[in-house]
Order: sequence, then structure tokens, then C-alpha cells
Amino acid sequence: MAEVLVLVDHFDGDVRKVTYELLTAARALGAPSAVVVGTPGTAGKLADGLKAHGAEKIYVAESEQATEYLAAPEAAVLASLVESVSPAAVLLAASGDGKEIAARLAVRTNSALLSDVVGVGADGVQHSIFGGAFTVDAKGVTDHPVITVRAGSIAIEPTDGAGAEQSVAMPELDPSRQAVVTAREPVVAGDRPELTDASVVVSGGRGMGGAENFGIVEALADSLGAAVGASRAATDAGWYPHQFQVGQTGKTVSPQLYIAAGISGAIQHRAGMQTAKTIIAINKDPEAPIFELADFGLVGDLNTVVPALTEEITKRKG
Repeated sequence: MAEVLVLVDHFDGDVRKVTYELLTAARALGAPSAVVVGTPGTAGKLADGLKAHGAEKIYVAESEQATEYLAAPEAAVLASLVESVSPAAVLLAASGDGKEIAARLAVRTNSALLSDVVGVGADGVQHSIFGGAFTVDAKGVTDHPVITVRAGSIAIEPTDGAGAEQSVAMPELDPSRQAVVTAREPVVAGDRPELTDASVVVSGGRGMGGAENFGIVEALADSLGAAVGASRAATDAGWYPHQFQVGQTGKTVSPQLYIAAGISGAIQHRAGMQTAKTIIAINKDPEAPIFELADFGLVGDLNTVVPALTEEITKRKG
């Protein structure tokens, strides 16, 4: 059975949930092989989780260079592995970083690139196009298609893998031809779940009316153990930080439950959340497009509805 390379998305010693989705998806194409690119000691913190989710092999490329450049180390390691092991496919997260790495890899290996995939099967993939307006079937006709998978699209199925580790060299990179990282500033995310990993997301939009009203969205999110998101209109207005924007030009989420408060439902926003399993919309405009997408809709003033919902959830939890 041919190998399927899966680039491990990790941060601060933890594997991001989307990696486990990729390992599950990879089993439809061949034998999953995880690829860890990081500084020395990174793989040791991640190996158990990767084995528990089906990684038959774990390729380890550790070097101080891994954090000195943007996208180049991962693309170089994957290109080297494509040449040496001839995988059936390469899977990456459809994040900003993942798409950048995938594009570089596809060019370097002359491979088909399938982006924003929401389903993987032996006969091809399904991917989202035109801002999420259509889902189409596609298949790469090259030997090692490069596939980026949207987070939250694949149900994780844990299974034991051999997890045999194999060290691979980090190719030398020319600093004059790469984007060099000169400084890093940690993102202050608080105690809430990471937006793209959360199983529940509560988002606020233009209907919030101002930054001061986002407190009711945060309270509802905290009562549900959820992440907080925002529409582009809200982040562009400065009501909530841009790192929490959900949409075509923000982050893509696919949680079990998505609550949209005061969000009209423009295609820009829908492209980032319409694959959520259950969608609840709260809006005072009964004609808002978001209701066309919602599984449950509530027409009303969010300043009344959201606090009442929070109170009821808190009461039932207590």
C-alpha cells in the first residue's frame, strides 16, 4: 500500500486537531505517514498522539532552520520525501500556512493541487469552490496530488498505528531566496478554545452595534465552552480583533455547533462556516440571508435573546 504523507500542524508542543482529521482522511488513499517539521525535540512531544491516530510512519525533520523561515522548510522537506518515497498523495491543512506550503510543493513536484477539500475518497475528493457556493468532485491526474483539507470537514477516527520514526535531513535553504522570520509576537488567545479547533463557535456581526456589546457573545460562548468568532464587518469596524474573523478572507471553521448573532449571512461569511454541522442564527431581520443556511433561526433583538439564552444554559448546567 502506497504511503500518504500528512504534514503535522502543531503549536507549542501540541498537535492541532486538523492533523488527526488528515490522518483519518489519508487512510482512504493509502498508509498514513506523518511528517513533523520543527526544532530539535519537537517530535518527541507529538509522537504518541500521531500513533494513536493511525500514523504508520513518522518522518522527523528537526532543525533550528524550521522556525527561521516562512513555509520554505516544510515545502523543502515534503518535496524531498515526495522524491524518495513516491507517495500516493500529500495532505495538509487548508490554513493560511498550509495553502502556502501546498502551493510551493505542487510547483516543485509538478503535482496537481486540490484546495479546500471537504471530503477524501479512493475515487477522488470533494472540494469547496467559489467562496463555498459549490462543492465539486475532483481528482488529481499526477502521481502525487497535493491536497489541502478544510478543518472540521473529516470526522476523526482514532486507530493504532505503528508510528515508526525515521529521521530525514532538512534541506539547506538559501536565506537570500526566502522570507526570513526576524521576530515573533505571541497571540493572546485567552482560555477559550482555538477558533479553528473548537466544536462550538459563537460569532457576532454588524448587528452587535459596537465593541462594547461583544461581551454578551463572550458570555454565551463561555457558558458553552465555545470559541468566539466575528464577521468581517465587525472586525473591520474594530469591534473585535481580526484574528477571530470567520469568513472567506478570515478563518474557516466547521464546528458541531455554530451560533451566528447579528450576522446577515453574506457569502463572504458563509464561505467560512457553512460546513458547520448545526447552525443557529439570531437576527432581528426575518429576511436576513443567514436564515437560508440555518438549521434553527430566531428572529429577535440579540441584546435580549443572547443574554436570556446564556442565563438558561447556565441554569441548566447548574
